[in-house]
Amino acid sequence: MNKTIGIASLVGIVLVLAFAASLTSINNQATAQETTPFPSREKVISVTGIATISVDADQLVIQFGVETQEKTASAALKSNSELMNAVVDSIKGVGITEDELSTSRLNIMPIYEYYTKAEGKRTQELVGYRVSNILMVETKSLDKAADIIDGAVAAGVNRVESVYFTLSPQRLLDVKDNLLEEAILNAKAKAENALAPLNHKIIGVKAISLSEFGMPPPVQFRASFDMAMAESAVMRAPTPVFSSDQDVTTSAHVIFLIGSN
Repeated sequence: MNKTIGIASLVGIVLVLAFAASLTSINNQATAQETTPFPSREKVISVTGIATISVDADQLVIQFGVETQEKTASAALKSNSELMNAVVDSIKGVGITEDELSTSRLNIMPIYEYYTKAEGKRTQELVGYRVSNILMVETKSLDKAADIIDGAVAAGVNRVESVYFTLSPQRLLDVKDNLLEEAILNAKAKAENALAPLNHKIIGVKAISLSEFGMPPPVQFRASFDMAMAESAVMRAPTPVFSSDQDVTTSAHVIFLIGSN
């Protein structure tokens, strides 16, 4: 009899413990649900501000070179070097320093002639080598553009790759700093104008995303000269080359926190 009562008591204890564990699990779930954050109810407005400025170019970039062709690579390179040395001397003669000169590209290419044999087969024959040496001038002496081009052509340049005005790296950095502030202020003004009729105001900033600065591709002058034109360069009037303003643009995407007035 006592043994039966003892078993019944043990069963009762197990049931009580199981019930207690169930209550604890329910309470934990309730607590977890209570501490789970509600979805954000913040009010925001997303605006993109734009800033553009037109600034004077402060750097002149000219790429031109000498192209020669001979029967052997060494002969083509030698004649090219002689002409290029004369070109460099001419450029230095108008006040350009070695620091403002650099080799942009040097190519040595074999030249083939294609013909058809009596049997009808096409074949090729090596007839020489072409050497092309392109020089780059980067200077802040904008007023020397015509003198540089005319002197170089007279000295032997037979390829003018490009001539353009742009902004120097330091000048571009200075412009960028000013444009960032203007773009953000533009975004703020747009947001305030949009919120005014809604009786809301800006109370903070949630995020800012800045875009890359954009400059239009420089307008380039391209030309090629044969030797007859180069020889007559000294007889022509100075080449007219004019600088132009550079438009720089940036944008800032801003998400503002807003609230009622």
